[in-house]
Amino acid sequence: MTEFPYFSTRGFSARTLAVAIVALVVLFSTAWTAFAAEETVAEDQPPAAENASFDPFEQTVDQLQVAMGNGRLTAVELLDYHLQRIAHFDQRGPTLNAVAAVNPEARRIAQALDREREQRGPRGPLHGIPVIVKDNFETRGMQTTAGSAALAGFAPQRDAFQVERLRAAGAVIIGKANMHEFGYGITSMGSGFGAVRNPYDPSRNPGGSSGGSAAAIAANFASAALGTDTCGSIRIPAAHNNLVGLRGTQGLSSRRGILPLSHTQDVAGPMARTVTDVAHLLDATVGFDRQDLQTADSFGHIPDSYANELHPGALRGANVGLLEDLLLVDPEDAEVAAIVGAAAEAMQAMGANIRRIRIPGLDGLLSTRVDGFFVLVHDFKTDINAYLLANPEAPVKSLAEILAGGAYHESIDSSLRLSAAMDDGSRADYLAELDHRRRLRQRTLAVMAQHGLDVLAYPSIRRKAEPIGLDQPGSNCRLSANSGLPALTLPAGFTDDGLPVGIELLGAPWSEPMLLSLGFSFEQGTRHRRPPVLTVPEPPVEANPTEENGDG
Repeated sequence: MTEFPYFSTRGFSARTLAVAIVALVVLFSTAWTAFAAEETVAEDQPPAAENASFDPFEQTVDQLQVAMGNGRLTAVELLDYHLQRIAHFDQRGPTLNAVAAVNPEARRIAQALDREREQRGPRGPLHGIPVIVKDNFETRGMQTTAGSAALAGFAPQRDAFQVERLRAAGAVIIGKANMHEFGYGITSMGSGFGAVRNPYDPSRNPGGSSGGSAAAIAANFASAALGTDTCGSIRIPAAHNNLVGLRGTQGLSSRRGILPLSHTQDVAGPMARTVTDVAHLLDATVGFDRQDLQTADSFGHIPDSYANELHPGALRGANVGLLEDLLLVDPEDAEVAAIVGAAAEAMQAMGANIRRIRIPGLDGLLSTRVDGFFVLVHDFKTDINAYLLANPEAPVKSLAEILAGGAYHESIDSSLRLSAAMDDGSRADYLAELDHRRRLRQRTLAVMAQHGLDVLAYPSIRRKAEPIGLDQPGSNCRLSANSGLPALTLPAGFTDDGLPVGIELLGAPWSEPMLLSLGFSFEQGTRHRRPPVLTVPEPPVEANPTEENGDG
């Protein structure tokens, strides 16, 4: 769909302004008519915003900003539109179960932002934009449970650093997204809210652990989302939901205020339907945080704006290594491998130089103690205990108490017990694993340097989404997570039965501007994003979920 620049009335005559507005109306009307003709438009959609001349469905952040800037849409109308979709598709009938809770303050915040726009203009591209955040981000005025019944009612009265930054940018936190319990899995199952369902096939999982964030964005319950990625938890759900997701370089974004899984590997970052929308969220959320000193490493590596670094011709002349080690590991990987191979061919048609490569000894570097997850398993015990100790208002005080209480989903029992078994005797193995990761990083960068590669490309996950309740094989999460190198997941196409597949681009440290630009070029040249077809047997509810809170 056509992208529009910001619209400003400064320097326009009344006649010129009128002509410009008419032109915009015609352009939007034409774009929507073309879009509505596509078979992929969701069925049984709830009513659009009150201002029926503009339908926010699948609109980008920039397009929404234009509509609010010229008076065709307000932040309150945009919020109501998304709340109606949540009520229609996530709270009635065969729900997706993506949204853990709606923010009771969302309407008051949207009203205040509308008044601010009228009086002083927008703060920036996120002004009035609904964003959903994963339920492991501390969010003032809402509980933060990490998807676990063990933490029900835990509501720290503060914002995580990135949530704080989103509010400052004018975003409306619409709610909290369901997730895999404690982030300890990739299918988004938990005792707090149950299983999230994939909007492209509700009998299947949406990936995890940020599965609720991904399903919500794919289903147009919000414009964008924050997720976390310890080993694939942004990239896998992005792949399974036809989205863009970024795991930044370790240290790019603050982890303050996020329930930890592994301080060594935890990364928080954006998910959205387009690369540009991801870039806007990244602009708002990265930077130094004195309470997370790892972010000091980002000094000098953050551009003025990631959104300004996007170029549609970026693939022309780019050197891309198709990493065969992670393409076809087992015969069952063939379906996804073929789609990713076709995506690489599309990059080549757009001017990229594609080389099939291998990293010598990669499997051994990835599959070490506990299949490459030793550091994560070891970190969880110490990290969750330290977090709970620092938050005495939490209903549980330690991992041992969580296990003793049994208020968690059976699917994570073995993982919790494995972490609980870590003791001082495992310290030597832990240090050896950290050194192993240093070698993985060096070997990966050496191969890229040797072949003059800008990025490595491979599937984010080598299998399509499995039915709910089954294990999900095929994850390629460890290369980025264990090396600390940044990776971007992009829509690559669909299987014959209509399930999304994602391609991942991995780059050198702090190469996010290049990754996003290459991703933008691929996105513009392929247009693989298409929304799921959602149906429900019941009509939408009449009442607005936040209306009882008044105007504030």
